[in-house]
Amino acid sequence: MRTKSLIILTLATASWFGGRVEAATFNFSTGNPDGRIATAAGKAPGGGIETESADDFVVGHKTRLAGGSFTGLLPYGETLSGVSSINIELYRVFPGGSTNPPSGRVPTRVNSPADVAFASRDSAAGELSYTPTVLSASFAAANSVVNGIFASPYQYTGGEGPVAGQEVRFDFSFDKALTLDAGQYFFAPKVQLSNGSFLWLSAPKPIVSPGTPFMPDLQSWIRNTNLDPDWLRIGTDITGQGPFNAAFDLTGSTVPEPSSWALLLIGFGMVGTTLRRRQPATVSA
Repeated sequence: MRTKSLIILTLATASWFGGRVEAATFNFSTGNPDGRIATAAGKAPGGGIETESADDFVVGHKTRLAGGSFTGLLPYGETLSGVSSINIELYRVFPGGSTNPPSGRVPTRVNSPADVAFASRDSAAGELSYTPTVLSASFAAANSVVNGIFASPYQYTGGEGPVAGQEVRFDFSFDKALTLDAGQYFFAPKVQLSNGSFLWLSAPKPIVSPGTPFMPDLQSWIRNTNLDPDWLRIGTDITGQGPFNAAFDLTGSTVPEPSSWALLLIGFGMVGTTLRRRQPATVSA
């Protein structure tokens, strides 16, 4: 009974002194599109080859991701009703979730996304909802990467030239929030269209207002089905014009955790309990 009372008293004292670190709103942004490049992010119509583009972000505390947005180009003539689904994947930074050493088919895997996504949410499965909004009827990017994704030593193409289309932002919300430990991750959205390919727009690097600067801010990467599980740096390996970021935002809330005072007091309580258990029994004369 005394042991139980001691633990309860310790927890209560910890709560009084330190309490819990309150939940806070989490917001992350790379800023607005800068028109430098647009890269494929989705599966080609008719079950064609799939292409993934990915860019990184950080969370400083354990966080529940609730949703976010990303911005890119839809082909001229494609309507919003032509969007059949979107998919969001999250990757750890290599070598987490990866075969190591890597295959050697790309110049480097240092600071790339991992081989395999550790979390995925798909609108087609009812795991997220989304709303597309046309921001501009016409938006141009100075360069693009859509089909020119090749293993070493043929990775450099210079890009596939300027592209233009409708600038569209996709706002999405997860059906169930994704809980992330503090760390650095890669965000990879994919859009399935009835015609043509969705192209994800770049954002300034380094990040500027209204974005959320952080260090180290890694560059955006890309791969397709043929290159999988490897990745290429869009700006360094393929175009020679980077590095680039990609345009996206994330929202959520931090997860309340015990404060340092609370943890310290709880520790003292547990140590006291252990010492009492180890004391020899007193024998009455």
